[in-house]
Amino acid sequence: MNKEPMSQYGYEKICTELKNLKEVERPNIVKEIDIARQHGDLKENAEYHAAKEKQLFIEARINDLTQILNNAQVIDPATLAHHKVSFGSTVKILNLDNNKEFSYTIVGSVESDPTRGLISFGSPIAKSLIGKEKGDEVSIKFPSGESDFEILEISYQKIEFEK
Repeated sequence: MNKEPMSQYGYEKICTELKNLKEVERPNIVKEIDIARQHGDLKENAEYHAAKEKQLFIEARINDLTQILNNAQVIDPATLAHHKVSFGSTVKILNLDNNKEFSYTIVGSVESDPTRGLISFGSPIAKSLIGKEKGDEVSIKFPSGESDFEILEISYQKIEFEK
């Protein structure tokens, strides 16, 4: 299985969520199920069924997060050269069709937040940009069609993630 790049922040974010699920949410849902059982007939006990459904969700999320951590490759983007677009690079590009500028930072999928310009390394935009240099022109395929861009600037800027 391929390792997935992730910053230290992303790794810690997943570890924190996993710890909370295991140490807080899981024990709480067990208590909720026990209390719901005491309300009688389980076939018609909506509280019991809701608690069991929540338990399934928690266990599935624990499994997902564990898998993500097992496949994580923690990378410190500050240690990478950013003369070419790579993980952690902030890239300013110019749409050659309409002269609009965009800025994106390439991050791991768990850190991705396109509304803040943080795009996953696996996104079509990032895939088109990775390995390119300042001044290169790239074509990026979108669902609405293909557009041409010029890379104006490549840098590393530490990202302040929302906690």
